[in-house]
Amino acid sequence: MIVAAASCRRAGCLLVLSLLLGSCSKAPSTAGLPAFADLVDAVSGSVVNISTVPVDAVASSAAPEAPTAPDADPSARENMPDWMKKFLEQHAPEGYGGGAPEGSDQPEGEPGLDEPLGAEQSLGSGFILWDDGYVVTNAHVVKDAKEITVRLQDRRELAATIIGVDEPSDIALLKIDAKDLPAVKIADIKKLRVGEWVMAIGSPFGFDYSVTAGIVSAKGRSLFTEQYVPFIQTDAAINPGNSGGPLFNLAGEVVGVNSQIYSQTGGNSGIAFAIPISVAVSVAEQLKDKGKVTRGWLGVVVQEVTRDLAKSFGLSKAEGALVARVVPGSPSDEAGLKPGDVILSFNDEPLVVSNALPPLVGAVVPGETVPLRVLREGKQITLKVKVGELPPDALGAPQPQLPLGLAVERLTAQDREDAKVVDGGGVGIAGVEPGPAQKAGVREGDILLSLSGQKIDSPEKLKEVVEKLTPGASVPLLIQRDGAPLFLALDVPAADSKK
Repeated sequence: MIVAAASCRRAGCLLVLSLLLGSCSKAPSTAGLPAFADLVDAVSGSVVNISTVPVDAVASSAAPEAPTAPDADPSARENMPDWMKKFLEQHAPEGYGGGAPEGSDQPEGEPGLDEPLGAEQSLGSGFILWDDGYVVTNAHVVKDAKEITVRLQDRRELAATIIGVDEPSDIALLKIDAKDLPAVKIADIKKLRVGEWVMAIGSPFGFDYSVTAGIVSAKGRSLFTEQYVPFIQTDAAINPGNSGGPLFNLAGEVVGVNSQIYSQTGGNSGIAFAIPISVAVSVAEQLKDKGKVTRGWLGVVVQEVTRDLAKSFGLSKAEGALVARVVPGSPSDEAGLKPGDVILSFNDEPLVVSNALPPLVGAVVPGETVPLRVLREGKQITLKVKVGELPPDALGAPQPQLPLGLAVERLTAQDREDAKVVDGGGVGIAGVEPGPAQKAGVREGDILLSLSGQKIDSPEKLKEVVEKLTPGASVPLLIQRDGAPLFLALDVPAADSKK
C-alpha cells in the first residue's frame, strides 16, 4: 500500500513535470484574441485611397500633424541603416523616399522617389458609403483641392467631385462615376463599448491598405477643434494618411471616421480620434440632399461644474453645464433659461460634463422642441425649449491657438457691452488646455485684450501675434476678468518643447 502510494506520488510528479515541459515547448496560446484576417478580406473593398492636387500646387497635409518624409532632410537619409535605405528604394510609394529603383520605367517628369511626398499631391483615405459612388472622407483631406482622385482596391482610379464639405465636423462627401460598389455596413453607435476591439484601414504615409488594430479607449471626447463632434478615442495606430479612413468593429461595421491624432512627433502615439459614424452619415445625408448642414442652437454660454461649484449648488457630485450667459432673443432665452442655472440633461440625455452639451444640441433638427432638466435655486425643474438653427458666424468658434493651449471665440458687440470692454477689442477664452496660458493663470471665461503689447481683437489677430513670439521669452498678457483688467506673465514655450 505504501509502495503503491509512493508510486502514485512519483507518477504524479512525472505527470506535472511533463505538463510543465510541454507548456514550455509550445508557443503561447492566442485563445481569446480576435482574428482579423477574414475581417480584412470582407471589408477592404469598401476602403479607398484619396489623392489630391491643391489649387496652388503646394501640398496640403493629409492630416494636420503630418511630418515631412523621412528623407526630406538629406542628412537623415545618410544616417539611415542600409536595410532601411533598401526598403525605401524598393517599397516606398511614389514621391516618398530616395530615388526611383534602378531599371524603373518611371516616365521622365513624373513624381519620383527623389521628390518629397506632397510636392504636387497629398494623400488620405476614405470609404464607400453608398454603392452608387458616394465616398466619405475628412474635409481637411480635400480642402483647397483642384483635382481629386479616388483609387479603388481593384486599382481603378476615378476622378471625384465634391458634393459638399462640412468643416465643423471635418466630413466631406465625394462622388465618383461608378455603380454597384461594395458599400460599408453602418454600426449602431449606441452599442459601441469602451474596451471593444476596432480595426483601421487606410493609407498611412501613402502605404495603401495598411491595417492596424486596437480598442476603443473612450467615447464622447470633446476637442476644441470640433466642438460639435463627440469623438471616439482609440489606441489603434493612426498616422498621417489614415485621415478619412474607416474604423471597423469586429462585425465588419464602420463605427467611425479616423480624423485626428494627438502627437508630439507627428506620428502615432496611441491616441487617435474618430468621428462617430452616426455623425458622419447625418452630415453626408444633409450634404447630399441640401448641400449644407444645419445644426441645433440654444444660445447659451456654459462652463464646467467644478467640485466646489457643485457643493455650492447642493449637487452631490460635479455634473451638468453651468449657464454663464444667455443670448438675448435666443431659444434658451425664450424658454426661460437663466444665468446660474445648471443644465442636468438635454433631451433626456444626462450631462456628465459641460462639453457634452454642444454635440447633443447640434444633433437636434432645428425647430424641434425638447425637454431641458435644470437645477435652479436648489430645485430641479423641466423647461421646454424650441431648438433654433446655429448661426453661420458661430461655426468657426472657438478656435484653438497653439502652442499656448487656448481656445478662443470671437466677441460680438453685445458680448463686449455685457463684459464692459471699452475699446472694442478682445477675444473670449472658450477653453484652456494644459500649457503656457494655463500656467500663467488664464481661465475659461476671461477676455484676452492684448499679448506682448499687441491689441487682440480677433482670433486671426491672436494667431498672427502668437506666430511672431520669440521662443523661450516671457511676455505680458492682458486679460479682463469680472470687469477688471489683469496683467499676467506668459512664458512662450521653446521651439522644441511640448505643446
